[in-house]
Amino acid sequence: MSEKILSNDETLFDHKAFLAAVSEQAGVYRMYDITQTVIYVGKAKQLKKRLASYFRKDVGSNKTRALVKQISAIDVTVTHTEGEALILENNYIKKYQPKYNILLRDDKSYPYLLITDHKHPKLGLHRGGKKVKGDYFGPYPTVGAVWESLRLMQKLFPLRQCEDSYYRARSRPCLQHQLGRCSAPCVDKISPSDYQKQVQLAKLFLKGKSNKVIEHLVENMENASKTLNFEHAAKYRDQIATLRKVQQQQFVSGSAAEMDVIGLHRHKSQACIHLLFVREHKILGSKSYFPTVPVDTSDAEIIAAFISQHYIGNDLNLGAIPKEIIIPEAIESQQEIIKVISDQAEHDVKMSHNVRTERAQYLKLACTNAATALMTRNSHKESMQARFSALNEVFELTNGISRIECFDISHTMGQQTVASNVVFDQEGPLKSDYRRYNVHGITPGDDYAAMAFALDKRYSKVTSEEKMPDIIFIDGGKGQLAKAEDFFAGIDQVKTPLLVGVAKGESRKPGLETLILAGSHQLISLPATSPALHLVQHIRDESHRFAITGHRAKRQKASKKSTLETIPGIGAKKRQALLQYLGGLQEVLKADRATLEKVPGVSKVLAENIYDALHDN
Repeated sequence: MSEKILSNDETLFDHKAFLAAVSEQAGVYRMYDITQTVIYVGKAKQLKKRLASYFRKDVGSNKTRALVKQISAIDVTVTHTEGEALILENNYIKKYQPKYNILLRDDKSYPYLLITDHKHPKLGLHRGGKKVKGDYFGPYPTVGAVWESLRLMQKLFPLRQCEDSYYRARSRPCLQHQLGRCSAPCVDKISPSDYQKQVQLAKLFLKGKSNKVIEHLVENMENASKTLNFEHAAKYRDQIATLRKVQQQQFVSGSAAEMDVIGLHRHKSQACIHLLFVREHKILGSKSYFPTVPVDTSDAEIIAAFISQHYIGNDLNLGAIPKEIIIPEAIESQQEIIKVISDQAEHDVKMSHNVRTERAQYLKLACTNAATALMTRNSHKESMQARFSALNEVFELTNGISRIECFDISHTMGQQTVASNVVFDQEGPLKSDYRRYNVHGITPGDDYAAMAFALDKRYSKVTSEEKMPDIIFIDGGKGQLAKAEDFFAGIDQVKTPLLVGVAKGESRKPGLETLILAGSHQLISLPATSPALHLVQHIRDESHRFAITGHRAKRQKASKKSTLETIPGIGAKKRQALLQYLGGLQEVLKADRATLEKVPGVSKVLAENIYDALHDN
């Protein structure tokens, strides 16, 4: 079996244009291959600096070099802190299972703090499934951060941290009590009610309601400074710093279980809405939207229109409508919209805008990502327009270039042949106009005939000039290009596009492609650094990706089809009888003629036909 796919060397990612626009903030990045599969998720304190390191000439790791060769796109999500990026990276790794990441099958990757459900609850570290009854806090970035927080908790709240077996065996206080780190409930040195008060204070602290604790520490530090006890003041100062660090219940994994957070950013006449999906206390994903905004439209109108179009009457890809939606500001007819959404969701939906603490941090994060996404999009748009201009300088078209299309063919040994047609305008890929064609009625493996089939499907009935491209790229050499020339010579055209073949170099590496002009078959070789060549490679790679995706889906569907379905005289009932009586398809394949004849409803003649068909007789 062979499959027409891109080799690593054929993939091109314009890292210079990407790095020119990427944020310098902390965040998480996702790298995609040509099939739009996430192949690596990473985090960075400075995104631009970290991502730039992948594209240096002296990258030492073989793994990194192999990864970079496969990159066709990168997405980034900015965060407020490196800690947030760490947790979000873990969430994305669990979701996408990238092949270049170290993959963990469960939640053992990050530790939690646990206060058990006990007469005298224990405070300690927990990893693994949440099978122990109690209250879980976290996850925390590292085990060291948990141990650091436990040491601080011992000083703030004298709760036991020993195992139950050790607790039950005590007849006198242990060393922890003598050091002032445990109130010794095991030997009744503290009343049950006083111990429970300490437990409740500890839970409040771990939920982020620790202002009173911090105020108390600040007061102690100031008193120590006034009495010139600088050693104790320094200890209190370090405790406060550690307390704030430990208190950082990461905003990408907090107490809010289920909500959508809508961030908005505007720049001149443009707007971007960034939607964070929070499920089971974690950000499961995010997406940016770029609505077309009329002049003098208010922020509230944009938010209201987005909510109506996104939620009402739509089947959401990320699951059910959440119980809460966070928005930047109040909108008109808010109660009516909530009622409609609640009825559709079949549960109450709350919409909040004046939020605080954790929800405010989520909202700030969404707005930050909206601003970053809009900046990146504008940079990409300007880069794409520059590439179109560079390409027009090569071909010197009188009216310029506004629409480009490209065709590619994908198949396995001539089977499940699929043709792709991708479209680019000056803003980039125009995916709404993408088309795939299931090729049939040709000799299997005949790429020339498949190309003619796709061109006929696409252009034979076009009557509008707007739907005709200025340039059509044909992935292949002179043979494929000649088929395209023959096709257009035989039809009436509302507009004559320029036909260009894209032939790969001998080593099939990016930068060695040769362009072949229709008619004269003149060969054009562009410099590897040419923006025009980068545009051609981008379009060519996108047509590869789109064709391969369709071909694989078609091949997978065909592989699921039972071999028995191809045998004449075998309907659904007889297939079911064969499979049930013999115990599955493998047993049917192993069966001889006599065994097949024993199946209810199968005659001797039919058994002969089945056996011959399955064994190619």
